This record gives sequence, C-alpha cells and structure tokens, in this order.
Amino acid sequence: MTAATAESQTVPESPRLHQPKRAFIAAGEVLLGVLLVLAAVWCWQRGVEHHSYPVPDHEPLGATRYRGNWIGLAVALSTVAGVLVLDAVRQAVLATRSRRPEHDHDHEYPDEDFSPAHPAPAHPHQVAKPGVQQVTNNDV
Repeated sequence: MTAATAESQTVPESPRLHQPKRAFIAAGEVLLGVLLVLAAVWCWQRGVEHHSYPVPDHEPLGATRYRGNWIGLAVALSTVAGVLVLDAVRQAVLATRSRRPEHDHDHEYPDEDFSPAHPAPAHPHQVAKPGVQQVTNNDV
C-alpha cells in the first residue's frame, strides 16, 4: 500500500452561510405552508358533518359524524405546513447570516489567565463531596 500524499487530499469547501437565494426559498415555503393550511381547513370542514333529525313535540335531535379520512388528511397537511414554516425560518436565517470574519489568534484570548493553557478557576461555591475524588485539568 502506498501512503497518501498531501497533494492528493482535498478538503471540501464548507458551504457559504450567506446565500440570498435562500430568502426566495423561504418565501416559497411560507406561501406553500399557507396554501396547505387552507387545504387542511377545507379537509377538516369536509370531515365533520352535522345532521339534524326532527322529532315531534321536541327539539330536533342533533348528531355529528366525523369522517376519519378527511380529518386525517387535514392533520397530515397541517403537519407538513408546520415543517415547511420551520424550514422557512431556517432558510431565512441562513439567507441573512454572514460568516464571522477571521479572527487574529493574538486576540482570541484577550485575558491570558483564561487561555486553554491556563483553564478558568473552579467555581468558588463548589464544595467537594466526601468520598468523591476531584479531577482537575492538570490530572488528565
């Protein structure tokens, strides 16, 4: 077997976050979500039937019939609409978010006491429990 060289290895480019075309996708998903909600309302109304039967000398007898296929379709359509709206929010955030500028490594840890070489001190209110060995970063 031969060893892979550095020239043959390619690092995939990370996708860009700021893509304005995602705003159009988000708008389309919101529009489709609204249409699906309207279709779900229409299906729900078809799935619930109210009947009235006349009874002599009494109020009419009322009955409601639920059709599961229409109600199930309404629930499915509204669920898909909800997922589309959630994805539209994600698309809108990705359309407007920009990539962070590259930071200088000198300014990454402005306080030298909290750099990775010097971990932050333990919380002053932490109390060691009896019989439990405390592990610090220096022990690892």
